[in-house]
Amino acid sequence: MMNLILLGPPGAGKGTQAKIIAANHGLIQLSTGDMLRAAVEAGSPVGRKAKAVMDRGELVPDEIVVEIISARLDGADCKGGVILDGFPRTLAQAAALDRVLKRKKLKLDAVIELKVNDDQLVERIAGRFTCATCGAGYHDRFRQPKTAGTCDVCGGKTFLRRPDDTAETVGRRLLVYYRETSPLLGYYYCKGNLRSVDGMGSVEDVGAAIEAHLPRR
Repeated sequence: MMNLILLGPPGAGKGTQAKIIAANHGLIQLSTGDMLRAAVEAGSPVGRKAKAVMDRGELVPDEIVVEIISARLDGADCKGGVILDGFPRTLAQAAALDRVLKRKKLKLDAVIELKVNDDQLVERIAGRFTCATCGAGYHDRFRQPKTAGTCDVCGGKTFLRRPDDTAETVGRRLLVYYRETSPLLGYYYCKGNLRSVDGMGSVEDVGAAIEAHLPRR
């Protein structure tokens, strides 16, 4: 059993690496967004609480998110371990997670920080675009279609950019990360859980660096 958290600013590749680690180690990737949607769709008591808040256009409070995570950790598929993706984001959430894990007699094996260069990160995100037909991903600098204006995969001619993939928007998201989430690095360092890797390499290189820090079972 192995329980992990991935930390890093938006665009650092946490989701990509979480999927790889989960596949390699038989872990379950727990995304707060996915768990919220599943709880609402299932109509569970906590899901109904979350839906009421979301229907009012408000952010789901920490206590409801923690309740959903706590229930999800009891799932039979989570017995082999989990990777938390997108949680915790604040010191208050980290403290609440500690209480949940202690109550369930579970331990956090490692917190992996993906360290990035901000300027390169902005360039990485702001240059992304995808094929409107098949969703294949491209980049202004790092991965252009082999034939300009034509998708390598399906031959589509139309491409899309996410409206929040702009330098200005990424800059704002980074500010939120450094203000609210980066204090977790010190929190987990003091607990002896923190492991830092260079998040600016290739997917394969970052994955190998993460593997070197994972506990052996």
